Amino acid sequence: MPPPQGKELEEIRARRQKLREKYLRRRGERPATTVQGVHHLALICKNVEETIQFYQEFLGFPLVELVENRDYAGSSHFFFDIGNRNMLGFFDFPGHEHPAFEETIGGVQHLAISISPAQFDAAKKKLDDAGVNYLGPDRGVEESMYFRDPNGVNLELYREELGIFDGRRLLD
Repeated sequence: MPPPQGKELEEIRARRQKLREKYLRRRGERPATTVQGVHHLALICKNVEETIQFYQEFLGFPLVELVENRDYAGSSHFFFDIGNRNMLGFFDFPGHEHPAFEETIGGVQHLAISISPAQFDAAKKKLDDAGVNYLGPDRGVEESMYFRDPNGVNLELYREELGIFDGRRLLD
């Protein structure tokens, strides 16, 4: 599907601006959040070992737990430390066929992980050395690299501090 153009694009941009004016509050005017943060994001994997090898051995995210899923016998539930007391979790469902990856409404479009400039350079070299295909930083967003994990999950390595987007601090 081609992106909107002309009048349709203008209408979308005008609607976005109205939403910004109606709902977006300045940092000092926002109410405090009602949660502590994201405990973990849980995704589905095709193969537990392949997923562990990719996230721990290739990307360097330590595996911190691997247990049986509490509500599905035989299924594994495992977690990686992705920094700042945040975890990335996975389930597998043995015996179930998983369709090919497909972007859809309600699906995860990508997971952006904040890394330092030195980590970004090291990750780019590692991806290049391993022959992993990625987009960026050549596509106009110099701070990002996008690639897929073995399960089709789109990952972004984002050379930006937590709480900052496009060079602007959004969170204290």
